[in-house]
Amino acid sequence: MMLGKPLSARARDHIDWPLFICVALIAVLGVVNLYSATSVYFGTARSRLSEFYINQVYWLAIGGVAGALVAAVDYRHIERFGYLIYTLGVSSLILVFVLARDVRGAARWINIGSFTFQPSEFMKLCLIIALAKYLHDDPRNEERNLRDLAIPAVLTLVPTLLIARQPDLGTSLVLVLIFLSIAAITRVKGRSVLSFLAVAPLVGAMLWQYALPYQRARVYSFLDPEADLSGTGFHAYHARVAIGNGGLLGQGFMEGMQNQYRFLPDQYTDFPYPVFAEEWGFLGTLVLLGLYGFLVVWSIRIASLARDRFGAVVAVGCGALIFWHTIINMGMASGMLPVVGMTLPLFSYGGSSVTTVCLAIALLMNVSMRRYAGFSTIGRV
Repeated sequence: MMLGKPLSARARDHIDWPLFICVALIAVLGVVNLYSATSVYFGTARSRLSEFYINQVYWLAIGGVAGALVAAVDYRHIERFGYLIYTLGVSSLILVFVLARDVRGAARWINIGSFTFQPSEFMKLCLIIALAKYLHDDPRNEERNLRDLAIPAVLTLVPTLLIARQPDLGTSLVLVLIFLSIAAITRVKGRSVLSFLAVAPLVGAMLWQYALPYQRARVYSFLDPEADLSGTGFHAYHARVAIGNGGLLGQGFMEGMQNQYRFLPDQYTDFPYPVFAEEWGFLGTLVLLGLYGFLVVWSIRIASLARDRFGAVVAVGCGALIFWHTIINMGMASGMLPVVGMTLPLFSYGGSSVTTVCLAIALLMNVSMRRYAGFSTIGRV
């Protein structure tokens, strides 16, 4: 136990300020960008959308408070309840099929009075915690084979299938990528990696047989972007045009033509990046990419300094969550990847998405703060 300073002073000394400042900058840019993205609805029949930036501030505040509570509790207490947290997450996914309302052909949201949330978003953190719990309880140091990863694979497969059934291809893909990112740090044998790479195309071919028509159409549109510009290729085409219009310095705040003339659909959820790129140009995009890049690299640093395996895996998982969301969202907007429902962390509008990212940042802060010996704000293990 550290003596000589009150608890609040020690907590302030151990706050990971580079992490906090980076996240705060991304959040501020996200709110400013959301204001511009929804400004086209001022005074229209859809004027409620113009208030989304205000709602985003509320969600950031709620996520910040929830994150502060998570950061205050020693993450080793969270580790004790890892499987319970996972079970609650899976249970909420099952409830989706009973309570969820259908929105544009997908049932992903549960309504409780006026409150709406998306369980699949929170499942990402539940999975990270469960995988970290398993690897913490199985602290072998020798190389692992695919059989050793069978249980983590099952832990990933269960929520992945439930989410894919909603259907939500983007979130189910993120769960798989989080698992693969965590598996990559467990020293898998080279022969097992080659076996996985050999089997992966066969698995992909099997999944393709069960893909829904609109999912296949998106892949076809990605392979031939000019084939259906007024249909399945509309989103991606205008996103690319917006990014190209940005040039070096951008068109200026609230001056992006693709957004102002409403050529960008879902510009406040799936396509906020083209709005930003058109207004702030290549240099602005470099700044944004730099912030996300720093956040991911800093997550790896936190993992390398963690006091135990659970903290290290949690940090890698949270960093992977942010990395894959950013790569896939920007990739689909720039035409490098097929269009899927994927939010850009702290940029896209959405209460569940914003809160999930805030909690992921809180877990990173938690692990970072407790790399110092003897520091714990609530209890000790």
